[in-house]
Amino acid sequence: MIPEAQPPHRADNDVPPSKLRARRLGIDTQHEAVVFMRHDCHVCRSEGLTAHARIQLTHGQRSIIATLYHVRSDLLQPEEAGLSEPAWRRLGLKGGEEIVVSHAPTPESLSRLRAKVYGQRLDEGSLGNILSDVVAGRYSDIHLSSFITACAARSLDRPETTALTRAMVDIGDKLEWNVRPVMDKHSVGGLPGNRTTPIVVAIVAAHGLTIPKTSSRAITSPAGTADTMETMAPVDLDIAAMRRVVEREGGCIVWGGAVRLSPADDILIRIERALDLDNGGQLVASVLSKKVAAGSTHLVIDMPVGPTAKIRTPEAAAAVSASLLEVSEAFGIRTKIVAADGTQPVGRGIGPALEARDVLSVLQNAADAPADLRERALALAGALLELAEVVRGDGLDVARQTLADGRAWKKFQRICEAQGGMRQPPLAAHQRPQPAEQGGHVSRIDNRRIAKVAKLAGAPDGKAAGVQLLKRLGDRVEPGEPLFVVHAETRGELAYAMQYLAANRDIVTVADG
Repeated sequence: MIPEAQPPHRADNDVPPSKLRARRLGIDTQHEAVVFMRHDCHVCRSEGLTAHARIQLTHGQRSIIATLYHVRSDLLQPEEAGLSEPAWRRLGLKGGEEIVVSHAPTPESLSRLRAKVYGQRLDEGSLGNILSDVVAGRYSDIHLSSFITACAARSLDRPETTALTRAMVDIGDKLEWNVRPVMDKHSVGGLPGNRTTPIVVAIVAAHGLTIPKTSSRAITSPAGTADTMETMAPVDLDIAAMRRVVEREGGCIVWGGAVRLSPADDILIRIERALDLDNGGQLVASVLSKKVAAGSTHLVIDMPVGPTAKIRTPEAAAAVSASLLEVSEAFGIRTKIVAADGTQPVGRGIGPALEARDVLSVLQNAADAPADLRERALALAGALLELAEVVRGDGLDVARQTLADGRAWKKFQRICEAQGGMRQPPLAAHQRPQPAEQGGHVSRIDNRRIAKVAKLAGAPDGKAAGVQLLKRLGDRVEPGEPLFVVHAETRGELAYAMQYLAANRDIVTVADG
């Protein structure tokens, strides 16, 4: 369970606790617990609580840390405290209850964070204390940003990376399976459309192997694997439901947030991506903590390398690969890393439903299925089959045959049915092509900016929104020929995306010749 902040302790001769009546404001502050109080209420005045202070709220045996904002209007009565949705849920309130308000204690682990800022190493105990405070909500976003920045500027060495991975595992739930091996795959990311997981899971599970895949939703990208899979089947399965699917079909593709594996990682990723900081040690701990917690024994990692991918150079790929392999070995996970081209998106679709249509076309052996997505998925599935030592000969050839003869498609359908029923990915109501301004050959595709177009069009919240690529690197283009099509669910979102394109015409570069 997530450790809660401890209720305030008061001796018999202490002053009575400061209380306010809780009121639900219906304000969604996403991850952060927020409380709103009148600046002139008796609690703020007696306790000296200033705006943006960290305060402790207690109801019964539940206690949380929240950020305070002052209200200077009649939105609240002086005896009321308005709570955001996260704060309301964590306190388990129903309405009208009194809550105790007090100063939040300073997290003791901040002293270790400051030590890292000044160049000292963090041992396993220090990292465990820091992550316990992180998951309990005792760290503000400012504290979290400091931790992320300190670990990026004062790079984590190998023992620190291993200790961080272990601390992340220990703070969350763990899955255990009564079979061996337990297969898994992961993509380092940074490449739009790289939706190989459903294909890989179907191929591997079709060979009788166990592959319980937990996947993420998008944070700053146009789609996560869970977002894409959700357009084809339910993914919000708890651990019991996930086990039933795996026991029945050998594999699943579910949202990792529903099973609470390595919850500290989910919090740190949110801050890391907002800061746009690449941190090799945290990347390794992020990947492997969830694999260890999921009970994986054999792992293949897809590592795209390219100028606008997450891993941008061969040198960076070599360094991250060495760390991944060494830390994997420390946890007893057999790991293989497959380096791949990261210079352009994979497949044609960027956005949940568009990527799902690519996946389905590959699984159904459609004549127009994107060849790059098919070949990348086959390479990963083949590597897993070889790692498990269940095939004779070339794993790639076996994976290709499994896809070609329809076994992978049949297995995927059964997995979808076991997860709650197969769905048809939606279509966008509004579509607009982006024409080439000149003829020539496609010489460059900016992964990050094409992903931004998809997000402006509404992805991932708009499941049908995104970008459909029509041309790839090296393709011949005539003047006025469409390079890609923007898909949106509303006219307003389509307009936002087109405005951005008007100011960024070189997202897909066409060179003369």
